[in-house]
Amino acid sequence: MSQKSKDMTDPEQRESIASTTHHITIPSGLTQSESEELAPLITEFHTYRISAGQCSSLLAQLISAPNDTVWSIVRRFDKPQTYKHFIKSCSVGPGFTMTVGSTRDVNVISGLPAATSTERLDILDDEQQVTGFSIIGGEHRLRNYRSVTTVHGFEREGKIWTVVLESYVVDVPEGNTEEDARLFADTVVKLNLQKLASVAESLVRDGDGK
Repeated sequence: MSQKSKDMTDPEQRESIASTTHHITIPSGLTQSESEELAPLITEFHTYRISAGQCSSLLAQLISAPNDTVWSIVRRFDKPQTYKHFIKSCSVGPGFTMTVGSTRDVNVISGLPAATSTERLDILDDEQQVTGFSIIGGEHRLRNYRSVTTVHGFEREGKIWTVVLESYVVDVPEGNTEEDARLFADTVVKLNLQKLASVAESLVRDGDGK
C-alpha cells in the first residue's frame, strides 16, 4: 500500500520529472540510527515523483508516547482538528465510514490564505500505521497537495517513543518560488506535528494512552 506518485503527465513532459531524495537524507530531529532503521519505510511510503513546478518535503517528529497511542489520533481522518492547527471545523457526509476514498470538508480559521478544503482519504493501513490524503477542492493555495503520514514505534533500553514521519508534494503557486512554497507547507506541517506530540503525550500523562 505504498504511496508512490503516478506519472500522469504527457510523454513529452516526463523528462522534467524527478524522484524525491528523502530516503538518502536524514530528516531533521532524527538520530543516525533512527534514520537508518526508517530508511526502507521512507523509500516505500515517502518517495514521490515530482515534476517542474512542484515541491516536496519530509518532516519528522519524536513523541514520548507509544505508537498505538499516536496512531489512534493520526488515523482519525474525520477529526483532524484534534491535532491540526488552523482548522475551525471538519464535517463528513451522512453514513460516513473511514475507508479509502471517503472525503471530509475542512473549514480553516481566518487569517490564513485559505477558507475551505475538501480532502480525500488515500491510504489507511492500521497494520503498518500509514495514512495519507489528497486535497481535491476548496479555497486555498495548496494545489495538487498529497500527503502521507507514517507512525513508527521504538523501544530501547527500557524507553518507549514514537517517530512520526509526514511528507507531501504540492504545486508551487504562481508567483512563488519553490523555497517559498516549501517554507509555507513545512511550517504548517511542523506545527501540526508538534501539537500531535503534545496531545499524545498528554494522553499518556492522563492515563488515557497505553
